[in-house]
Amino acid sequence: MDTPRLDSSQREFLASLASVIFGNPFTPERVALIRRLAPDAPGNLASDREALARSVAPRLKSLVADGLAAFGEDDRSLLEPAFLYVIYHRFVPQIDAHIERQAGRLGEPLPVEFGDEMMSELGRAGLGKERAARFFGFFFQLRRAFYFIGQSLAGESAPMERLRRALWNNIFTHDMRVFEASLWNRMEDFSTLVLGETGTGKGSAAAAIGRSEFIPYLPAERRFAANFAQTFISINVSQFPENLIESELFGHRKGAFTGAIDHHQGVFERCSVHGALFLDEIGEASIPVQIKLLQVLQERTFTPVGGHEKKRFPGRVIAATNRSLPELRQGGRFRDDFYYRLCSDVIHVPTLRERIEASSAELAELVGLLVKRTIGAESRKLTAFALEILERDLPRGYHWPGNVRELEQAVRRVLLAGSYKPDAQSAQNLDAEERLVARLREGNLSAEELLSGYSALLYQRLGSYAAVAERTGLDPRTSRKYVLSAKSG
Repeated sequence: MDTPRLDSSQREFLASLASVIFGNPFTPERVALIRRLAPDAPGNLASDREALARSVAPRLKSLVADGLAAFGEDDRSLLEPAFLYVIYHRFVPQIDAHIERQAGRLGEPLPVEFGDEMMSELGRAGLGKERAARFFGFFFQLRRAFYFIGQSLAGESAPMERLRRALWNNIFTHDMRVFEASLWNRMEDFSTLVLGETGTGKGSAAAAIGRSEFIPYLPAERRFAANFAQTFISINVSQFPENLIESELFGHRKGAFTGAIDHHQGVFERCSVHGALFLDEIGEASIPVQIKLLQVLQERTFTPVGGHEKKRFPGRVIAATNRSLPELRQGGRFRDDFYYRLCSDVIHVPTLRERIEASSAELAELVGLLVKRTIGAESRKLTAFALEILERDLPRGYHWPGNVRELEQAVRRVLLAGSYKPDAQSAQNLDAEERLVARLREGNLSAEELLSGYSALLYQRLGSYAAVAERTGLDPRTSRKYVLSAKSG
């Protein structure tokens, strides 16, 4: 019997479908491709994805009557992702419901009620038991990534779309085919730096990565190997005094120091093999702590304070700071070798003002979400009221120095007091900005005064001379001179 072969149009369709399946879902190119492959879909992206999945199933059924095994290797490599795509979409509602049930619930992972059915479907598609279990794990990981990237990071502006794309690549790499073939169980080797101003949501971005790590499915136990609600551990490095931070990071043995009345597990020991450890405010870590952290990243081992036994750290490290690392490195306060161990990927979280500048609808969307979070339900009336008060009480172009965290408190204050006035420091910064603009309009500023005033405003917003230098094109020393000149004036 002759080996069946795909014709050119079938191969073209399946190759395009593979680009959808393995592509980053937050890119405009993938969205356009979905709509080209599903031209009769209603025009909503989620509906378009479902329509495409529904259209693939009958095409496969008529194409592959005798199963994948009848085709040659090249054709099978195109057909298999399509089969997996159909199975994945068939189980999306059940996977999502399982994630909702598990989210926020500590303890052992919940049983997967549909696990046997999923494994049977994957088996009928030609996957052996081990590979079927791995793909079940991928499906679970994909839905968690959608859940945490989509729900934890609200906003439809271009900067937020860029952030979502960056987070997805951080979890699955830029090519999911490579991830599936080689890297799904090696991601602990990739450390991540999350940078951004205070209040932008760096912790939420880190949590989206940490809770979306690959977790194997255990067919014999009908559950996943870990509870994703517990796989992300966070510690703020700046909260602990120098004599206690090592104990919090690496743990200690009983009697290691005065007050050590029992053994204590540090965050490195508590971190799951299927999870991530988030080191917030890493720019505040002292040089001795940086050296010890560098050793963990290089050797993947650590020793508790007062102990001798080396323990293995199996998880992934995510670190964040609002400080200027170039400035810290230049000043000798952040080691270069430690930086290069942390920066497998660097993700920038946008400021609220950048988001609002990119999309005028961003503020209204965020206020609506914050009202819903505060009262437990959507309220167009309260959202409109909050927006009206903010527009009344704040100057045009207010730059939200506290970012989303400030907006959240502003909404609460509006709901409590019916007004919102920025704190004294923010008001002072606004006064300085208004004075600069007024003098600019009057036309009585010298070039040096203009540059000094502008540099000072940037310093208030960006928080470092290096960032001012990058924005203005000056070197850091010159930018510092202009900032100090404005302050003394």
